[in-house]
Amino acid sequence: MIVPYLILCAIGIVMVYSASSNVAVENGTTPSAYLVRQAFWVVIGLGITIFMTAMNTRYLHYKQFYWIGMILLDCVLIWLLAAGKTINGASGWISFGPINIQPAEFVKFFLIVATASRLGRRSDEKPMLSGHWWGINAKPIILSAFMIGLVLVQPDMGSAVIITGILVMMYLGSGFSYKLMLAIVGSGIAFYFCVLLPIMFKIGKATNVSNYKLARIVAFVDPFGHQSGSGLQLVNSYYAISNGGLFGVGLGNSIQKRGYLPEPNTDFIMSIISEELGLIGIIIILCLLAFIVCRAIYIGIHSENTFNIMVCYGVATYFALQAFVNIGGVVGFLPITGVTFPFISYGGSSMMSLTLCLGLLINVSAQEKNCKKKGAVNNAGNSRKRRFSRLRVQFKTGTAIKTVWARCVRF
Repeated sequence: MIVPYLILCAIGIVMVYSASSNVAVENGTTPSAYLVRQAFWVVIGLGITIFMTAMNTRYLHYKQFYWIGMILLDCVLIWLLAAGKTINGASGWISFGPINIQPAEFVKFFLIVATASRLGRRSDEKPMLSGHWWGINAKPIILSAFMIGLVLVQPDMGSAVIITGILVMMYLGSGFSYKLMLAIVGSGIAFYFCVLLPIMFKIGKATNVSNYKLARIVAFVDPFGHQSGSGLQLVNSYYAISNGGLFGVGLGNSIQKRGYLPEPNTDFIMSIISEELGLIGIIIILCLLAFIVCRAIYIGIHSENTFNIMVCYGVATYFALQAFVNIGGVVGFLPITGVTFPFISYGGSSMMSLTLCLGLLINVSAQEKNCKKKGAVNNAGNSRKRRFSRLRVQFKTGTAIKTVWARCVRF
């Protein structure tokens, strides 16, 4: 997993520089300003990955970790509603000089670990499988829902959807009734198509929408009808993808990044990659990320520890959903939500959250390998003992036969 991660980060550094050089000059800095920052966050992320790989995950099981993290994040999210820095319509940022931190990104990591720890406790396994699922998980679900609600009202729809998807997949893998889950998912899909979509189309017919989030819905429904306003970003994303074709126009030769496409180094960096590197470049990036996701699922399937299983499923869902929501917004399949692409888009908070999860995933993989090695050694030792015992029996049996034969001959 470490090799695909490093390749993705290297591609991200190069493409952030390519996509942001014009933006940096327009902002009054040097063309390499975002390159230096992205390289800095990659180095920080690599350090986080190494730390999480080496740490003892026993500390993540402590109840103190759960309650301190929950209270701290809730307080920060509530404070953001009143005094948070507003970027692109969402007051979800804390500013430390030139550095902006987005706490919602760390909520993803925290809830993965907290939920995995909760589901991994042995005392919960029997009741959960015997039909008392809701009674055991009601409290953590309500607390998690409250935290998701705080993220949603910032408003940060993309992060709220991703966190909800992560928790749904983790609970689904923990013994939750598949029939009930299918009923919930089916109801959600029906609600989207029968209620939300008609409302969005009705809003999309509006010619003047002042609310930032509603403007994004308008752009999703009819981007070309509002291409001089809220649909500008998506329309130029279409142009970038169309220009790129199969092999792209070449690294650094994008037209849309030169003042036409807003946020070319963050939300819409995949549009620039598509224009410069073509469909081939997009496929390579998706394959690298898919390898990490599939590897996480594989480790989870072959794990014996419930905590490790839930962590693998949660991290795999996080990476896959983040990529899906970002690509969906870029191609107009989903409303634009401001979600970055994993390890590629510019952003420090996203990089730290992703590397926290990746480091924990590598840690879990190493634990499982060590357990299997110990199990193999024990099995080898047991088989050796059994083989020696058989030889001992055979030796004793042969000696006894010889003694009986000698006595018979003597007789």
